[in-house]
Amino acid sequence: MLTAIAAAFLGGLILNLMPCVFPVISLKALSLIRHHDKPAHARAEGLAFLLGVVVTMLALVAVLLLARAGGASVGWGFQLQSPLVIALLILVMLASALNLFGLFEIGLSLQRAGEMGGDRGGLVGSALTGALAIIVATPCSAPFMASAVGYALTQPPAVSLVIFIALALGFAAPFTLISFFPVLARVLPAPGAWMITLKHGLAFPMLGAVGWLIWVLERQAGSAALAAILVCCLLLSFAAWLYGMAQKRRMMGRRHWALHLATAVFVLLLVPPLINLRSAAPEEPAARAVAAAAVAWSPQNVDAIKGQGKPVLVNFTASWCITCQVNDRTSLSTQAVKAAMARTDTIYMVADSTKYNPDVEQALSDFGRGGLPLYVVYPANGGKPVVLPQVLTPGIVISALEQAAESGKKT
Repeated sequence: MLTAIAAAFLGGLILNLMPCVFPVISLKALSLIRHHDKPAHARAEGLAFLLGVVVTMLALVAVLLLARAGGASVGWGFQLQSPLVIALLILVMLASALNLFGLFEIGLSLQRAGEMGGDRGGLVGSALTGALAIIVATPCSAPFMASAVGYALTQPPAVSLVIFIALALGFAAPFTLISFFPVLARVLPAPGAWMITLKHGLAFPMLGAVGWLIWVLERQAGSAALAAILVCCLLLSFAAWLYGMAQKRRMMGRRHWALHLATAVFVLLLVPPLINLRSAAPEEPAARAVAAAAVAWSPQNVDAIKGQGKPVLVNFTASWCITCQVNDRTSLSTQAVKAAMARTDTIYMVADSTKYNPDVEQALSDFGRGGLPLYVVYPANGGKPVVLPQVLTPGIVISALEQAAESGKKT
C-alpha cells in the first residue's frame, strides 16, 4: 500500500508537466506571479487551489467507487466518456481563453467591492482552477501510475480514497509549496506590464485544449454533436463580448442592464444544444478505428481466435487518451510495426473506449488496470497474454510480436 501511495504522489507531481493539464495549470502560475509581493494572498490562493484539487478528486473517486459498487464496469477517466461533460469542458476552456484575451473580466464587481471581496473572488477562482485541472488531468495519469490506480480500484473504499488523495496532494504540491515558501517564490519573475502579454499568450494553450476536446467530442458523438458544440461556442463567444461591453459601461457609470439581459439570453440559448447531445445519433468510433483491422474486438472474438496459431495484438484505446494517440502515431502506425504484423501474421484488434463500453472496462479490470492505454499480446500457442508497457516504442511492439509468433512454432 505504501508503494502505491508513493507512486500516486509521484504521478501527481508528473501530471503537472502533461500537455492536457498545462493550459489550466498556466492559469495558476499566472496567479502566483500576480501575488509575488503579497505572501498572505499567495498562501491563501495556494490553499484554495489545494482544496479545489482534493475536493474534486474525492468527488470523482466517490462517483467511480459508487458506480463500481453498483456493478458498473467503469475505469479512471470515466468522465470523458460523457459527451455532455466534454461539451461543458469545451465551453469552460473557451470562456477562460476569452477572459485571458481581455474580452471580459471575471469577478470585476467583487474587486470593486473592496480588498476583502477581491480576495474572496481570487480564492474561488483558485479553487475552481484546481477543480478544472484535476478533471482534465485524469486521462493523462495512467502512464505514470497505472499500477497505483489499478491497485486502488481493487481495494476497499478507504484504501482507494487514501491512494487517490495522495495523487491529488502530489498534483497540487508544487504550487502549494511555492505559495507557502517565499524562498521558492523568488524564482518567479516580478509582476509587471509584461504579464498582459503573458496573459494573452496563455490563451492559446486554452484554445488548443478546446480544439482537442472538440475533436474528441466529434469522435465520440458524431457530426451532429460537432455542429451543436460549434453553435454553442459561437453563442458563448457572443455572450462574453456582450458581458465585456456591459462591464465597461458600468465602469463608466453608464446604463448596462440591457447588455446584461442580452448576455443572459445568449447563455440560456446554450441549453437546448447541450441537452440534445444526449439524443444525438452517434457514429461508432470503434467502427472507424477498426476499419483497418482484420477482426473487430470483443471478448468472444478473442476467445475464438487465440491459440489458433496466430498472435493477437489488442489495442485498448480512446480518442480522449492522449498517450494512446501518441503511441499510435509513434509506434503502432509505423511501417516497421506494420511490417512486423504482416511478417508474424498477427491479428490486430482495436478496443475503443471513447464512449462507455462495459466490455472494455471489464477487460481493463481483468488485467488489473484502472485506465488506458492497455496493449495485450496473445501468443500464437494460446499461452498467457503479455501486457506491454503503456509507453510504447516500435522495438517493444516488434519484439513482443516476434516472441508471440515464435511460441506457436515451438508447439
